[in-house]
Amino acid sequence: MPEVVLNSGQKMPILGFGTGTVPLPPPHVLIPAFIEAIKVGYRHFDTAAYYGSEEPLGQAIAQALDQGLIKSRSEIFVTSKLWCTEAHPGLVLPALKSSLQYNFVTLLFDSY
Repeated sequence: MPEVVLNSGQKMPILGFGTGTVPLPPPHVLIPAFIEAIKVGYRHFDTAAYYGSEEPLGQAIAQALDQGLIKSRSEIFVTSKLWCTEAHPGLVLPALKSSLQYNFVTLLFDSY
């Protein structure tokens, strides 16, 4: 898998598992799909608050840790996006805080 070297020196897979879909399946469908993606080797996930998949992805990552599929949160890369409608003064910080409330970001900061 091709990788890109980040400023931190970590290597991140270029190919990511996309989590946006219409209609969005319920969490009981999404979480096992994300766990299966981890099982088959995905280590980079692409999401956005707009997709509605951030929280199920965080739950899947937490379960993958519990199941021993990954040893630490630092093995998983999650890219998310600030949606264009929230790219205005006064909206950016609340939008970012909303994304930060989900497990995948909490786990990211807890592992460092």
